[in-house]
Amino acid sequence: MAVVTSEILNIVPIDLAFTGLTKDSLAGEVAVVTGGASNVGLGYARALAWAGAKVVVADLNETAGIETQRVINEENEGDVCLFVKTNVTLQEDIDNLAAQAFAKFGKVDILINNAMNMRLNGPILGSSVEDLESSFAISAKGVMMAVKAFVPAMIERGHGTVTYSTTQFHYCPPMVGGSIYTAGKAAATSVIMSLANEVKGTGVNVFCLVPAGVGRIDVSKLPEDMKKRFNPKMMAMPGFESMVPPEAGGAGMVYSILHAEELHGSGIMISDALMAMDYPFPNPETVRPNTAKRMNDMELTMAFCYMGNGFNK
Repeated sequence: MAVVTSEILNIVPIDLAFTGLTKDSLAGEVAVVTGGASNVGLGYARALAWAGAKVVVADLNETAGIETQRVINEENEGDVCLFVKTNVTLQEDIDNLAAQAFAKFGKVDILINNAMNMRLNGPILGSSVEDLESSFAISAKGVMMAVKAFVPAMIERGHGTVTYSTTQFHYCPPMVGGSIYTAGKAAATSVIMSLANEVKGTGVNVFCLVPAGVGRIDVSKLPEDMKKRFNPKMMAMPGFESMVPPEAGGAGMVYSILHAEELHGSGIMISDALMAMDYPFPNPETVRPNTAKRMNDMELTMAFCYMGNGFNK
């Protein structure tokens, strides 16, 4: 695989063979990744292409999107990636995304809903209603429009995978997601979990993945005062020396897609996926097994009814 560098994208060379994945594991598949030109979305797109899939990257950042297309095509030495500038809140942009994806590759097998604006991260009392509307427009509305654009053809062919990069459903210090951000994420997660029940038995598998701690910070681009305070060890995720690299997040996504039937109707943390695939963590002694109780379908449906302690008599 060709080693490709970029002055625009914050990337390192990608080679996932050490994770146990194989280069042809997604051969013949076509994937759409929204928000696929930066951070975890870029990690997903590069990993999918490494595993043999054709990839359509949808992103609002045209400069990063064009560069993503170049990088992925050069890494895989072929015409395997298409960038489509897309505002996921606009129906005409989603229609154009679908039209270009089908025209280029003839089908879409995998839909990864990942687009979001991290700046919509304020508190309820300190944010405008317009911020909340934007959060819902990107997450819930954008996800629903993408689902309606791509899932019917998956059902018709009896084959497909749909996933969503989700997060916690409400703000809880010291977690990263703010109230406005998580409100939109919660709504989109509900859309995806409902879709999972709607498409049971069709051959389309649906799940959510939480890419907690995935990212790569370019310290040189931080403000001077933040550079002095930045400590990679404080950002360390279990198993890693710092944040989870986007390439590792991509490996976890590929593994999850390959096991989508098992995951149908559920949500998992990226750490769950990495542990399940026996990812060779650089610091395995810091990995903590997930002991959280898995919820059955009815418990998941009624989760909002069982918040907190209730009556303590």
